[in-house]
Amino acid sequence: MSKLITIAVPCYNSAAYMEKCIQSLLVGGEDVEILIVDDGSQKDDTPAIADRLAKEHPTIIRAIHQENKGHGGAVNTGIANATGKYFKVCDSDDWFDALAFTKIIKELKAVEKKGGVDMLVANYIYDKVGVKNKAVMKYDNALPQHKIFTWKDAKRLKVGQYILMHSVVYRTGLLRESGLHLPEHTFYVDNIFVYYPLPYVKKICYVNVDLYHYFIGREDQSVNETVMISRIDQQLRVNRIMIDSYELSKFKDKKLANYMYQYLGIIMTVSSILLVRMGTKESLAEKKKLWEDLKKHDKKMYNKLRYRTFLGIGMNLPGSVGRKIMLWGYDFAQKHFGFN
Repeated sequence: MSKLITIAVPCYNSAAYMEKCIQSLLVGGEDVEILIVDDGSQKDDTPAIADRLAKEHPTIIRAIHQENKGHGGAVNTGIANATGKYFKVCDSDDWFDALAFTKIIKELKAVEKKGGVDMLVANYIYDKVGVKNKAVMKYDNALPQHKIFTWKDAKRLKVGQYILMHSVVYRTGLLRESGLHLPEHTFYVDNIFVYYPLPYVKKICYVNVDLYHYFIGREDQSVNETVMISRIDQQLRVNRIMIDSYELSKFKDKKLANYMYQYLGIIMTVSSILLVRMGTKESLAEKKKLWEDLKKHDKKMYNKLRYRTFLGIGMNLPGSVGRKIMLWGYDFAQKHFGFN
C-alpha cells in the first residue's frame, strides 16, 4: 500500500462534469490515489479526458478503461486496483469540499499512528439543484467525534439518518477480506457496498465535516423517482441481495445488528414505496412477496422489521388509505431531505 487513500471515480459518458469532480480530489495531493474507471464510455470524450488527467498528474491519477460493467463493476475494478490503505468512491457528478477533505486526510494520518480504523464516517450534503438551503446529513448526535470507537459506543441513528456510500471510507483490506463483489449492470449497488462489509468493521472514526457533495438534479439520474420506478427490478435485486447476505437475528453484537436492521429497513421502505407508487396489482403483489421473502429468510428478522419498527409498520398499513398514508410520509421526508 503506497498511498493513504484511493478514491475510485466510476465514469460513464461523464465528460460534462467529471473534471469538476476530479479537481476536488486533487486537493489531497500525494496522499491520494485517484482511479478514473472509464466504464466503456463511447458517446463522449470521457476516455480522452481520463487519459489527459492521468498524464497531467501521473503520480496521483490512473486511468483504467474497461468494457461496460455498470456502477458495481466499476467499483469492483477500483477495489481490485487500489494501492491506498483506505478506499472511497466518488461518483463523477459529485465532488468533495476542499477544506473538509484536508481534514479527513489529517484524521486518517492521526488514526494510522494509533493502529488505524476499519471505517471512517463523515457528513454529506444533498446538493439539489434549485434548493438554496442544502440539507446536510450529520451523525454528531450518534457517533463519538475524533476518536476511535466501536459499535457499542455508537448511539442509535435517527430514522432516515443512515450511512451511505457518500459518507463512508473503508479500509481497503477490509473490503477485500469481506469478499465484497458488487453485481454488474445493476443500479443502486452502493447500498450493498456499505451494508455488506459492516460485520467486519471493528474500529470506527467519525469526523464531523461536510465532505461529500451529493449532486441531485439531472433528469436521467438513477435516483430520480421516475427512473427508479423504471428500474424497479434492479432495486429489488439489490434489496434481495441485502436480505440474503446475513441472518441478523443471529448476530452477537446487538448494536451492529440494530444498525443493520435499520439500514435494511430503509431499503425495504424504498422498495415498498416505489411498488406502491406504481399502483398496479402486479406491483402490490410484488411488495407483498418481498416481505414474504424476508420472512422465509429469517423469521425473527422479519418480525423485528415488520412489527417492531416504525418503518415496517408504516410500509404495511392495510388498504388504499394505508397506501395513501405511506406515500404522504414518503413525500414529506423527500421534501425535508431532498434525496431525489
